[in-house]
Amino acid sequence: MRKVINIVLILLTIVLAYWLYSSVREPIAFHAELDKRKDEVIKSLKKIQIAQDVYRMVTGKYANSFDTLASVLNAGKIEIVKLEADPSDPTNQDKFIKTLSYREAKDSLFSLLGGPISLDSLRYIPFTAGKSYDIDADTITHQNTLVNVVQVGTRYKEFMGEYASPTYKKYDKYYDPEKLIKFGDMNSPNTNGNW
Repeated sequence: MRKVINIVLILLTIVLAYWLYSSVREPIAFHAELDKRKDEVIKSLKKIQIAQDVYRMVTGKYANSFDTLASVLNAGKIEIVKLEADPSDPTNQDKFIKTLSYREAKDSLFSLLGGPISLDSLRYIPFTAGKSYDIDADTITHQNTLVNVVQVGTRYKEFMGEYASPTYKKYDKYYDPEKLIKFGDMNSPNTNGNW
């Protein structure tokens, strides 16, 4: 009888130890995965943000689709204006020489990003099976002036995989799989990210 009780207690101890290990492991795994995936999405959104800025230098507005963004950046040119003082003007106050030159938009983008990237792959959210970011651009009236606005983003549930359930909120009170991670705003001229 004593041996049976000892065996039952050992089995119960093993089950309780495993349960304790599992209850500690899950929140740690969730936070590690959240940080890893969120960082990759932010890096991707920052690249799109820079691409939108270069697109705006070429066209004067933001792209409302990734196809338009990629085609203009592949074929477009940025105008570079250089003003120099006229050497024949001794006071160097009134006369300037204006020089115009052009640079490939994709070369400017690649130098800002630190190297070449595939413009066609900008649309894809990391850790998804080819899902695309939501993109929107328009012109709004802000303080009696027409301004261009843009917004690009996705919801956490799109890239969190197995952790996309609202039940994981118990490990992070700010986690919401329906929350949007984005840059820009369709209601104000703001291109900041919400991360």
